[in-house]
Amino acid sequence: MKELMIGNAALARGLYEAGCSVISSYPGTPSTEITEEFAKFNDTYCEWAPNEKVAMETAFGASLRGKRSACCMKHVGLNVAADPLFTMSYTGVNAGMVICVADDPGMHSSQNEQDSRHYAVAAKVPMLEPSDSQEALDFAKVAYEISETFDTPVFIKMCTRVAHSQSITQTGERTLVTKEYVKNPKKYIMAPANAIARHPFVEERTAKLTEYAETSPLNRVEEGTGEYDFGIITSSTSYQYVKEVFGDKAAVLKLGIVNPLPVNLIKDFARKAGKVYVIEELDPIIETHCKNIGVNVIGKEKFSMMGEFSQKTIAKAFGLEEKESVCLDTAIPVRPPMMCSGCPHRGMYYVLAKNKITVLGDIGCYTLGSMPPLNALDMTLCMGASVSGLHGYNKAGGEETENKTVCVIGDSTFMHSGVTGLINIAYNQSNSTVIILDNSITGMTGHQQNPTTGYNIKGDPAGKVNLESLCHSVGIHSVRVVDPYDLEECERVVKEELAKNEPSVIISRRPCVLLKYVKPKKPLHINPDKCRGCKRCMKFGCPSISFRDKHAVIDNTLCIGCGVCASLCPFDAFESEGE
Repeated sequence: MKELMIGNAALARGLYEAGCSVISSYPGTPSTEITEEFAKFNDTYCEWAPNEKVAMETAFGASLRGKRSACCMKHVGLNVAADPLFTMSYTGVNAGMVICVADDPGMHSSQNEQDSRHYAVAAKVPMLEPSDSQEALDFAKVAYEISETFDTPVFIKMCTRVAHSQSITQTGERTLVTKEYVKNPKKYIMAPANAIARHPFVEERTAKLTEYAETSPLNRVEEGTGEYDFGIITSSTSYQYVKEVFGDKAAVLKLGIVNPLPVNLIKDFARKAGKVYVIEELDPIIETHCKNIGVNVIGKEKFSMMGEFSQKTIAKAFGLEEKESVCLDTAIPVRPPMMCSGCPHRGMYYVLAKNKITVLGDIGCYTLGSMPPLNALDMTLCMGASVSGLHGYNKAGGEETENKTVCVIGDSTFMHSGVTGLINIAYNQSNSTVIILDNSITGMTGHQQNPTTGYNIKGDPAGKVNLESLCHSVGIHSVRVVDPYDLEECERVVKEELAKNEPSVIISRRPCVLLKYVKPKKPLHINPDKCRGCKRCMKFGCPSISFRDKHAVIDNTLCIGCGVCASLCPFDAFESEGE
C-alpha cells in the first residue's frame, strides 16, 4: 500500500516490517516520532527510557536474547550513549540491532551542530543514510540484514529535513525474525583479554563492509545526460537538493552507505566524471575520505561546514541562482521564541530574576527563560549539566556564591542525567540549591511520558518515581515543594533555602498548560481606568500581555486565566470576567 509519510514514520514502519520487536528510546527532536510511530504497533514492545545510554543498553539486551531491536535518539543523545556504543562494536550482536540517530543541521532545536558520522567512523560501525521516506523504510530492512550478516550494530542516520518531510512510501508486510541465545563469554564479556581478541574481528569486519559498500545498491551512480562536465558525490537530503538543481543533467554518485565508504566505486566515478564536487552538510567526511584515497575533489572550499543546505545555496555555489521573482519592501518580523501563556516556569523565573539570583540552566522548554524580558539564565550546556555545574560553581565560589546561585532542571531532564549530579552534591556536601521545574511531562519534544509521570509511552499506568522521596533517598534533607503560580511562596522558599548551610531541593510543581487534562480558566481583562501604565506586568514576559495606548492590554485568545499577572499589579487593574 502507498502512503504519504514523514521520514520518521516511514523508518518506524521499516523497522516494524523488518521484524523489530523491541525499541527503547529517549525523545529528542528530530528523532522523536520514530519511537512514537513504532509504539502504535501493538504486537511489539516500545518504551521511553530515562536516557539514551539506558535505551541503547536495553536494545542490546533484546538483541542478545535473540529479538531484533532498535534505539532512537538525536545527535547529542548519541553522546550519552557513546559508552555502550564503542564496546558493542567489539561484541557485535545476536539478533540485528539498529541505532537510529537524527542530526539537526541548522540547530532548529539543538545546542550544537555535531555530525553523527564521526561516531560511525570512530566506533567502526556501519552507517546508512536515507534521503527520503521510501529509503528510510527500505534502509531499515537492509540495516538488519547487514547487522546479522556482519555481526554489528548498524546506524541509520536521519536529519531534520528527511525526518520531517513527507513523501510517497510503499509499505509491506512484517517478517518476524528470532535468533537463539547461546552463552558465549568470549564474545560478550568484554574483560580485557576477551576485548583484545575481539579487536581484530572489528578490523576484519570493516574491510568486509568496505567491500560490501563497493557493490551495494544503496550506493548508486546516476550517469546524467552529460550537459555538465563534472560529477557530484552526495548523500541524504543534499542529494535531493542536487537533483532539484541539476535534474538528470549532472552525473551523481549517491551514497546510501556513509560508513564505511567505498574506494573503487569512488575512484571509478571520479575517473569518468573528471572534475568532482562533494556536497555534504556539516563536516567533510566524504570529502576527506576521497582525498585520503587519492581522489581530488572540490568540497568545503565551495560549500559551508555550517547550517543546512538548500536548492538555493547549491545553485548559488554553482552560479546558477535566479533572481527572486518576488521582492518584499517590508522586512517580515521575527517571532521570538518564548514560554507559553500560563507556563508554570515563568513564575519561578520571575522570582529568580527579581532577586538577581545567578541561575545555571538546562535543556528543555524552560531554557526559554533566558529570553527577554526575564533574562533569567546564566548558562545552558547539556542535559543534567545545570546540577553538576552548580556544584562546581559553588565549590569554586564558596560563600561568595552559595546564597545567591541556583540551578533549574526539568523533571524529565532530572531523571535523564540530573539525579547523578544531585548525588554528587549530597555526597560531597555542596551548599547548593537545586530547583526542579516539574511540569509533569517531557515538554520540549512534544509531551512524552517520563519516569515521574506514572504513565508509559502508550499512556497506560506505569511505575512512578516520587521526586521528593528520590531526593531524600540520595541524601538531601531539605526538600520543598512550591506552586510557581504563587509568587510570594516561591520567593519566600527560595530565600529560605539559599540561606541554609546545606544542600537543598525546591520542586516547582504545576503541570504544563498544554496538557489535555489542564483546563484553562476564562481570560482576564484590563480595567483601563485602574491601569496606571507602570509596565510592571510587562516584566513578567507573558505573551498574552502587551502595552498599547499607555496601558496594558490582554489578548484573550492567548490568556488562560492563570492570574499570576494580577498578583503583580499594585492597582488591581487585572480583572476576571464579571468584575
